[in-house]
Amino acid sequence: MSARGINFLHRWLANNVPETTRADVISVDELTHKLIADAKALGIKRGEIDEEVDSLYRTILDAIVHYDPGLPE
Repeated sequence: MSARGINFLHRWLANNVPETTRADVISVDELTHKLIADAKALGIKRGEIDEEVDSLYRTILDAIVHYDPGLPE
């Protein structure tokens, strides 16, 4: 298991899935490519993320559908 991979994924989703993102194939595909590129730039291999989730696509789609900006400060 890769704690580094799952921690990156959670932080990335929180910072990169805006409320206005549409839950369509193109939007999810673009976010997937951006996530992988950002991870690679930090030296995190896709395998470190993939081993933590069943489907990266479904994980991003779920983050879009269930977007919750949190409580105001």
